Amino acid sequence: MVETISQLFLNTIRAFPKPDLFLVKEKGRYEPISSDDAFARVRHLALGLAGLGCRPGDKVILLADNGPWWVLSDLAVQCLGAVTVPIYPTLVAEQIKFIIQNSEASVVLCSSAELWAKIAAIRGELTDVRQYIVFYEPAPPGALALKDVLARGAEAEAKDPALFEKGALAIKPGDLASIIYTSGTTGVPKGVMLSHSNFISNIKTMTDIVAFGHPEIVLLFLPLSHVLARMTTWAFLYKGCEIAFAESVETVADNLLEVRPNIMVSVPRLFEKIYAKVLDNILSGSPIKRKVFNWAVKVGLEHGHRTIEKRPIPAGLRFKRRLAHKLVFSKILDKTGGRVRFFVSGGAPLSRDIADFFYAIGLVVLEGYGLTETSPVLAVNTFEDVRFGTVGKVAPGISVRIAEDGEILAKGPNVTAGYFRNEAETREVFDAEGWFHTGDIGHLDADGFLVITDRKKDLIVTAGGKNVAPQMIENQLRQIPAIANALVVGSRRKFISALIVPDVEKLKEYARQKQIPFTGTADLVARDDIKAFYLQEIDRNTPNLAPYEKIKKIILMDRDFELEREELTPTLKIKRGKVEEKFKSLIDSLYKE
Repeated sequence: MVETISQLFLNTIRAFPKPDLFLVKEKGRYEPISSDDAFARVRHLALGLAGLGCRPGDKVILLADNGPWWVLSDLAVQCLGAVTVPIYPTLVAEQIKFIIQNSEASVVLCSSAELWAKIAAIRGELTDVRQYIVFYEPAPPGALALKDVLARGAEAEAKDPALFEKGALAIKPGDLASIIYTSGTTGVPKGVMLSHSNFISNIKTMTDIVAFGHPEIVLLFLPLSHVLARMTTWAFLYKGCEIAFAESVETVADNLLEVRPNIMVSVPRLFEKIYAKVLDNILSGSPIKRKVFNWAVKVGLEHGHRTIEKRPIPAGLRFKRRLAHKLVFSKILDKTGGRVRFFVSGGAPLSRDIADFFYAIGLVVLEGYGLTETSPVLAVNTFEDVRFGTVGKVAPGISVRIAEDGEILAKGPNVTAGYFRNEAETREVFDAEGWFHTGDIGHLDADGFLVITDRKKDLIVTAGGKNVAPQMIENQLRQIPAIANALVVGSRRKFISALIVPDVEKLKEYARQKQIPFTGTADLVARDDIKAFYLQEIDRNTPNLAPYEKIKKIILMDRDFELEREELTPTLKIKRGKVEEKFKSLIDSLYKE
């Protein structure tokens, strides 16, 4: 019976022996790592860490880029009974210092010289850290190379072959498995404490309601520091899937063709980009190509809606759907490798129109909802129960209710016990009856599907007292071909405005068509006629907004929001407060009249 992550790993190795448990791109091609090899690496690293004095309950920092060693290191820490503290590689040195110090970590694992430079900059202040281990050679002064730690572990195993398994099976379900720090969109990051039983309950629930498993291949794209990527990776291992690692955000399109996966987990931004690229290709094609595409999508949408609603599909529609697939959809699906059975979307709301489109062409995107504090899934759409525009039905074994102010409250075996060394924040999110306050606003529809409206702290209250949900509007704006990104503002103001990031290529193309002279993006975004064009596009594409939700004024940005400038979280969500503070003078200028 699997009740801990260590038991899950042991079960996977024994139940699904295979030559290619992991696939990693090396020297231009994907190379396999067998289950036997993976097992040996985990055993030796766990025993090597133990030999260096790492004990059950010790906190181990994992600062690494995605790859097999991320997963194997995490599993080694879990099998040792220690606590993994993942850190996003994109964080700056000061943020990394806070997490290491706050978590009281004694060991730091670091994957590259670039990431080590961040550690080196703060090392003098990390008084609790006893051991540094790097995944590359030669190791910098004061650190050990991973291969030396593995050698130490192999020696320990030779002396006592039962040592690893004895330790791995001694771990209890209630033991702390990980401390994951929130991305800090609304303040100082908080360390979410998650136990083995928190994760296992979510893994078992998800694998019960969404069918997948051996011999399917998964392309891993989300950063493993993200709780959704971490939980789903363990779930894929639990069911015997093969896991391939995408090289980077920039290479995902190529990796899809190389790996030809059956499953991929991503954030909505990727689906938005795929959708935009498909539309670009069609709009730049011939009139007949556009006409055929529009016909095919119309057929696909009708077929999809009937399928979801479990209504009969007429023979004529089935024939047209097969023809649409042959003429249009198959060419789009080939770009994903041609074998994708489903994608999973999480981390932020996915536009209903985009989900509908993908379903219409035969690519199912299952959107779910949860938080780091809930390990993470609370609700999810499944093949049997799917409704786009919602995040699905509440998962079995989990309770959700809606507070009077619309906030979503949750209870269940997947919910955190609280924040590490932060009793005040823990008390803040749990009420007297033990309900966890998610901070999200939403409702359950008549059929039990959960609809997320916005973050409670993000809701905009206008000067006229109207509540505006900015994420819903931002999703609509990002679907406009000429717009790459958007942030809606207007709290305590008379009307709603937006910071708009143009799609640079489309902006320049429009300028050329209109014979508008320019030397760069900055020239164009400063022009009143360009702003007027964008406002027209926004009005045309947001006809269903209430009058008080309408975008009245905009600021055109000459660049997108950036991780390096601390304007985005590692999962590419805009840090609303940070951006509004940074561009306060520009925003204020919109309301001077």
